[in-house]
Amino acid sequence: MPELPEVETTRRGIEPHLQGRTIKKLVVRQPSLRWPVPDNLPRLMKGKVIQSVERRAKYILLKLSNGSAILHLGMSGSLRIIEADEPPMAHDHVDMMLDSGQALRFTDPRRFGCLLWQGVKEDTHKLLASLGPEPLSDQFDGERLFQLSRGRKSAVKTFIMDNKNVVGVGNIYANEALFAAGIRPDRAAGKISKQRYLLLADEIKIVLAKAIEQGGTTLRDFVGGDGKPGYFKQQLKVYGRGEELCLVCKGELTEIRLGQRSTVYCRRCQR
Repeated sequence: MPELPEVETTRRGIEPHLQGRTIKKLVVRQPSLRWPVPDNLPRLMKGKVIQSVERRAKYILLKLSNGSAILHLGMSGSLRIIEADEPPMAHDHVDMMLDSGQALRFTDPRRFGCLLWQGVKEDTHKLLASLGPEPLSDQFDGERLFQLSRGRKSAVKTFIMDNKNVVGVGNIYANEALFAAGIRPDRAAGKISKQRYLLLADEIKIVLAKAIEQGGTTLRDFVGGDGKPGYFKQQLKVYGRGEELCLVCKGELTEIRLGQRSTVYCRRCQR
């Protein structure tokens, strides 16, 4: 599943081709995604100018004068810029035709993604209403994590992956940040000190910022080829490396399951 850095890479890739452009037509070939695409969406978006391309957690928001289109890539979805006359393939479910002669194509083989709508006069969409702060914003820090964690018995990895506490810390980056902070992922969130949460919050910011930066180096190739935004080369220290040697202490890495997710850590480096 695309995590926050991949979604931000996608947002940065499509933004120059969308911002300021007029939507000539919205073609919905398959409305049955994770949730049905609203029947009136083509009418709502036709003729409107895309004012901005934003991201909230893993959602991409296309801001128009009358509301926002809400896009989520799900497990296997992708967004790419194409020439408007490029024939669709089996899993190309939505095309947003632009006045530039290009189109934004939404492809989703497993159909776990979504395309929804929020009007300007409507309350915040329920998918966005309960989200915590962005991890790279000033609203997120170790003090917040420490205060929210008091009395929590759940594992710290599960705790930082909860979007109500902070958004966008997916499985890959939770593993990596906890390793960098020297914290065992299965420790109870409420048993971790304030000092260690201050360090963990800093490591979350570092890991995510580095991933976004590395993803950004491929954006010049965004249009053309297979249309993929060139996800960054992940230099992972623990994720996906269960039973391999720790790059720091050379001990064997341990792999367990937490919240039905693969979790890898070093028994020597993390406590």
